Amino acid sequence: MTSTWLLTSTTYGSWLPGDERGFVSRVKDGDGPRVLHNVPETPVDKDLAGLRQSARELMRCPPILLSREQALVVLDQFRETAAYRYWHLLAGAVMGNHFHLVVAASDDVHSTVMLRDFKSYASRALKRKWAKPASGTWWTESGSRRLLPDDPAVESAIEYVRRQQSPLAMWIASDNALSGGVSPPSAHKTRGADAPRSEQFF
Repeated sequence: MTSTWLLTSTTYGSWLPGDERGFVSRVKDGDGPRVLHNVPETPVDKDLAGLRQSARELMRCPPILLSREQALVVLDQFRETAAYRYWHLLAGAVMGNHFHLVVAASDDVHSTVMLRDFKSYASRALKRKWAKPASGTWWTESGSRRLLPDDPAVESAIEYVRRQQSPLAMWIASDNALSGGVSPPSAHKTRGADAPRSEQFF
């Protein structure tokens, strides 16, 4: 059996806890313990100025924004990682400040492992061509992992990835299958300019 996930993460410093656009991080819920508001179709936390300022003061370098060349390297590595791990990458989009992946894997593979491996191997690929950032990392510590419960949810997630505005690199498996097979990693479907788009994706 397999499960399909929508995985999202941001680049370092580009989407801080407390962001006015919305964020997913453990926060105090009244007098109770910290909780994570990440249930689909429900509101997320947003615009907590104190939390945002605290996070900004802890930053070790300015926010990281990927160039188009870096985004292509990242997407190449995402596809290579999925193939190596025997995961099925259905869709991927890399923007200047975040990425989305729709990926299926056997039920014994935890989504935290998938997100960790995608980011870790992408970091290695980036460091082959560019210096390691002063932050010590290209990415935020965690990310969003949404289980897609059925085929309509999977199709909706793929369309969500496809509709990203100003992606630096994009690849949709079904588009390449229609042309007679999966294209080589360098033949991505890309569009848009280098400018990243700030958007709500939680």
